[in-house]
This record gives sequence, structure tokens and C-alpha cells, in this order.
Amino acid sequence: MNKNIRWKLLTSVAVLVIFAAVGVYPIVASQLGIKSPGALMDKQLKLGLDLKGGVHLVLRVKTDDALRVETEAEMERVREALRTAGITPSSVTAPSPTEFRIEGVAGQDAAVRQATSDALTNFDRNPGAPGSYTFTMKPNVVTTLREEAVEQARQTIERRVNELGVAEPSIARQGQTGDQILVQLPGVSDVNRAKGVIQSTGLLELKIVENGPVGTREELLVNGQAPDGMEILPGAADTGAAGSTVFYLVRKAAAVRGTDLRNARPTIDENNQPAVSFTLTADGARKFGTTTEQNIGRQLAIVLNGVVTSSPVIRQAITDGNASISGGFTMEEARELKFVLKSGALPAPLEIMEERTVGPTLGLESVKKGLLAMGIGFLIISVFMVVYYVKSGLVAVATLLLNALLMLGCLSLFGATLTLPGLAGLALTIGMAVDSNVI
Repeated sequence: MNKNIRWKLLTSVAVLVIFAAVGVYPIVASQLGIKSPGALMDKQLKLGLDLKGGVHLVLRVKTDDALRVETEAEMERVREALRTAGITPSSVTAPSPTEFRIEGVAGQDAAVRQATSDALTNFDRNPGAPGSYTFTMKPNVVTTLREEAVEQARQTIERRVNELGVAEPSIARQGQTGDQILVQLPGVSDVNRAKGVIQSTGLLELKIVENGPVGTREELLVNGQAPDGMEILPGAADTGAAGSTVFYLVRKAAAVRGTDLRNARPTIDENNQPAVSFTLTADGARKFGTTTEQNIGRQLAIVLNGVVTSSPVIRQAITDGNASISGGFTMEEARELKFVLKSGALPAPLEIMEERTVGPTLGLESVKKGLLAMGIGFLIISVFMVVYYVKSGLVAVATLLLNALLMLGCLSLFGATLTLPGLAGLALTIGMAVDSNVI
């Protein structure tokens, strides 16, 4: 045999063996319950949501809320700077997500400009009526914060989905506005649990309690509203009827936020009830230590998603950065809270724009019908080719088989996901390949 022909033949056989091993063996092995070798099984062709079943969600990130959080945080920093400078404005308000206003500082313009100079990094300061200033977030900062909010939300969702143990999820940004995230979770059957973990804001804050708990919100109001720099938050009563609600007056500025968390884990509290313990970063531990040292004897509100879960009294300075959250959780709720805290807080709430659920039975039925259609199509084409072309038809049929083998191998090698339209494409390719063979 010609040496050149022999090398071509050996190369062709080697390619076929490799593609058969990658594209066909994992499929056959999984049907027979064989799980080795692992290197080949990892290359098994992935099935899309419409074939495997699962959850399809399109979420919109409410980026205005992310801007509002940044604006209110800057407003509280300015309020504190004015207080340090001995300036007491009549009001400090945030009328929109991107601006806040100071009023009642007439005759102190130089001192106000000096005290608020740090805010000019992200905000433009514009004087209004005598004694008032409006701070408006710069356009480039608005654009950056919106972009960062969506990307951070995508990464947070991805971490949470990974914590849930979902195999082969698809999480990607989409939409012309750039604030939508597509989430596909193949094989997920508990839709409500998945949505709950994904959508949970997971915002943890530690705040000093100024007053409370009391039975009604009105008891904490001054002239019909919360005092400047304070907010009123609900919480569950420690005693009394189950489900009763009490209210706390706490400082708006948080001593520690969820971004200061390093780790979280489910545990048991001193009452033998499920809880979640967490560890702070070095910077978070430093801030926590300073706050607890300066407020010994006062209550510390542990706030999760705007609700006070517990309010222990600070007995001593806590410098090791360890604390816990308790609040009548079940062990399953404690585990899910651990997922949420470890993955980080969402920068803004999520709104479900689209939701579809594909049952595993429907997905399996789609696979069966797709394979049946491909088999029938291949059989009809094979019979026609053999009857019409005889020996040449046999060669064409063998080529079709090799073509299908190569396609499966390529899809597996490149980690592609097979969907229902993909199955239709494979069937169409088999039909079109006949034309090439005939030519």
C-alpha cells in the first residue's frame, strides 16, 4: 500500500476513534450506568433546558435602587461631616435616586463648602435658595454604578446558583437596556426555592439601636417622622404571641455591612435553635470592635433585608469579628441564609420579567421524539440511497453515519449544549449531507 495512503487511512481511523470516544461513549456509558473514565464522562454532551427540564428566568436589576443606596450613603456621610463641623441644617433629604438636598444653612456657606468637599468626587454641588445646596450624582458615575450593579448582580446570582449545586447553569446578561439577566437552571425541580435564593437581597447590616423595641411605629416618630439620621425598622418580638411585631429606632448608618463578611455557616444558638454564625473581614472586625467598644450596654440590631432579626445587648468589645444571627429559623432556612450571605448581597432588588418552567417529563419526551424523528429520517434516506444508487448508496449511508459521529464529537469537544432546535439541525444536516455525497 502506498505510504501516503496508509498515513491518511491511519489518521482517519484515529480521528474516528477519538470522536467516537468523546461523542458516543459517554452517552452509551451513562445509559448503562458506567461512570468511568471520568475524563471522557466529563465530555458528555450537555442537554439544554428544553430537553432536560428546569427553570428559565429573565430578571431585571432595579439599578435605580443601587443609585439610591449610594446617594443615601453619601448623604449620611455629609450629615455626619456637617455635625462634626458644628453645622445643623434644618433638613437633609434625598428627593431622587441621584440627588440629595441640604437646607437651612444660611450664613455658613464657607463652612458648608469645606465640610462637603469630599462629596464632590461623585456629586456636583449646586447652590439653590439661600441656605440650600443640591448635590447631583455625576453622569459618568451614574453610568458606572448602573453597569457595576448589573455585573455584581450577575456574579452574585452565579455564586448562589453554584452553592445550590445546579449542574451546567446558564447565567448571562441580555436585553438592549443592559439591566436584564437570563438565568437557566437545567434539572431544577423546586422552582420556589431557587427563586427565593436568587432573589433574596441578602443585605446584612449591624446598627446601633437608639430606642425600642416598642409595640407601634408611631411611638418612635417625632413630629410625625423619624428623627434625622434615624430609621424605624420592624422586628419579631422576643416574647409574647407568635408572629407579633415590634419596632426599633436605629441609626441609618450601619456599623458593619454584608460586604464586610468573610464567611458564614449554619449553627445552633444558646437556646438550641438554628442560627447562622458569620466571620468578618479584618476591616469589618476592626469597625465592629470600635462600634462595640463605644456602645457597651446598648443594643445592637442585627438587620437582615430591612428586618431586625435580633437585638442583643453589647456586654463588651467584640474584636474577634465573630457574631451570629438567630431569629426562629428552621435548619433549612439557616442553610439557605448561609448560601445568601456567603455569596454576597445583591446591589439592588431583582424583578422577574419572564418565568418558564419545563418539566423533566416534557424534556425527556422532547428527546425521545427528536431522536425518533432523526432515526426515521435517516432510515428513509438510507433506503432510498441504497435502492437508487446501490453500491454508491451504501457508501453514502456509511458517510452519513461518519458525519453524524463527527458532529457529536465536535459538540462534545467544544462543550456545546444540545437543544431542541439543535436536534432539528442535526436531522437537517443529515438530509443536506446526502446532496454532498451525491455530488
